[in-house]
Amino acid sequence: MIILDKSINMPYEEWHNEIEQEGTAVLINKPKGWTSFDAVAKIRKLVQHKKIGHCGTLDPCATGLLIICIGRKATRKILSFQGLQKQYIATLKLGAVTKSFDTETEEENLCSIDHLDIDIIKKTINSFVGQIKQIPPMFSAKKVKGKRMYDLARKNREINLEPADVNIYNIEILDINLPFVKILIDCSKGTYIRALARDIGLSLGVGAYLTDLERTKIGDFLLENALSIDDFMLYKNNN
Repeated sequence: MIILDKSINMPYEEWHNEIEQEGTAVLINKPKGWTSFDAVAKIRKLVQHKKIGHCGTLDPCATGLLIICIGRKATRKILSFQGLQKQYIATLKLGAVTKSFDTETEEENLCSIDHLDIDIIKKTINSFVGQIKQIPPMFSAKKVKGKRMYDLARKNREINLEPADVNIYNIEILDINLPFVKILIDCSKGTYIRALARDIGLSLGVGAYLTDLERTKIGDFLLENALSIDDFMLYKNNN
């Protein structure tokens, strides 16, 4: 299966012909404000093919790497892509929370963080490395009885969810400029970085939420090799 990225040098028609033969995929850099389904819909319209799907949801407020599979044979491999290790760069704001755990909803429960020590912040963040139990955020694409949780959340319907086991393989603290903390996370399938931000805030006793999230890696696939939507349109129109 040919996976289209910035390194592929082949005519669009030749790549497109592979959709029905072996299936294809494209690495896309999802822009902020788009849902993963928006990106899929745009690529579906451009390639004119109905059998298409993405390999792991990114929230509208997040940016970064999205693998989109096109064609019957390619979409059969979605589950294997979804199971790959993920990497993110996240910025947390300490001293406040939001209902969505990111910037989609308004800040609330603001509190002072003047008492926090940098070493305590680092120790607390690093304590999340390993296998942890995590309750998914209500504002997520996870389905409960056939309904997306974000649809239930927007109707102010609370669902009691069981915590799931996820693995945080590594956390690297990139920058601390309070109230903001920037971290790099390597994690397993099913990890919600917004939930990780919530739990870090709870452990520190001051609350926290995500102000920025970028997925930089899926398995061996890198964001730096991904195409923007505009890149893909140029690729199609210039070949």
